[in-house]
Amino acid sequence: MSSPNLHTPWLSSDVESFGGCFNICIEEGTADTVDFLEDSSYPVCNLPPNIPEPPPVRGKIHSRVAHPRQLANSDCFPKETKDAWDGLFKDGFGADVHVRTEDGSVIPAHYPLLSVASPVLGNILQQSKVRNGIRCIKIAGVPHGAVYVFIRFLYSACYDEEDIKKFVLHLLVLSHSYSVPSLKRVCINHLEHGWLTSDNVIDVLQLARESDAPRLALFCIRMVLRDFKSISSTEGWKVMRRANPALEQELLEFVVEADTRKEDRLKKIEEKKVYLQLHEAMEALVHICRDGCRTIGPCDKVLKANQAACNFPACKGLESLVRHFSSCKIRVPGGCVHCKRTWQLLELHSRICEEPDYCKVPLCRHFKVKMVQLTKKDEVKWKVLVSKVRAAKNAVNLFSSRRSAA
Repeated sequence: MSSPNLHTPWLSSDVESFGGCFNICIEEGTADTVDFLEDSSYPVCNLPPNIPEPPPVRGKIHSRVAHPRQLANSDCFPKETKDAWDGLFKDGFGADVHVRTEDGSVIPAHYPLLSVASPVLGNILQQSKVRNGIRCIKIAGVPHGAVYVFIRFLYSACYDEEDIKKFVLHLLVLSHSYSVPSLKRVCINHLEHGWLTSDNVIDVLQLARESDAPRLALFCIRMVLRDFKSISSTEGWKVMRRANPALEQELLEFVVEADTRKEDRLKKIEEKKVYLQLHEAMEALVHICRDGCRTIGPCDKVLKANQAACNFPACKGLESLVRHFSSCKIRVPGGCVHCKRTWQLLELHSRICEEPDYCKVPLCRHFKVKMVQLTKKDEVKWKVLVSKVRAAKNAVNLFSSRRSAA
């Protein structure tokens, strides 16, 4: 257990009195009710005799947790309705719009429906020329299959899982370009659940930023931070380094910041362990000096070496430390490391102890008196240490109370 390196005002006269404070043995191998009286002075409200019966109590209340928000392909609409709209798209009956794709194919559609489903498409169609009662527009830059799935989704919100897996990135671009938030949510949900890999996460990150998908971008950044070593060696990272060096610099800063936070978190965990050990040592010290523990304790206690082990985890190590301190011949500042640690533990106890007049720990009152001789710098160090140890004590007490309540 590590201990703080703090200056302690030792006096040789007090050292001699410490050995006589301990007796050291050598080990050989019903609820009350309250009646309320009515006051007749208060007015009485007479209700009419014919009062209708209250409605029955609902048997079950459905919470939002039990029924999370469903995506666009869910059964929030009757199946017959969805099938009807899907059939209208596939049949193309009465179509007044021709959507041309990259390979020259034509997908028939309906102007009113596209205008309602996508404001952007509606604006484009309104500005397009009408020839023989047909409006023609072209959606280029994506495969014909992606455009087909996109238009079908606008009709009935239906899609096949295989089509989504095949054209998810193209559909994400189309949903952003033509302002279809429901389709964008479907694409993001699919990307976040199993489609991302180390090879494509950089491409998806850049696409998410261009498509205004901050949740997906954050998901990709977290994936980069978790597996930076393998992702930084992929072809997508190399292409991003040449095409977008600013993004590479940003990701590197995220990695450095994450490593720094991780180191700080581990450092704080180790510090909490040290303060918890000091708190346990303070409890064990009071236990030894007040009650005695097996082979060491106060002079007025009868020690039993064969008694069961106590519940203080630091008792055994502290027992060895006190035993050494009582018999050490050096016992001067800077002379013995173990004695110096004992002095620091005794002084820490005196700063935490709230009853020095009745305390049985040796030199408790002595350190209370000698506190005024410390420099301001040492006094600040001790106050910080005491506050940390007390915080560890409060954390242990809080955890114990919650555990007992559970």
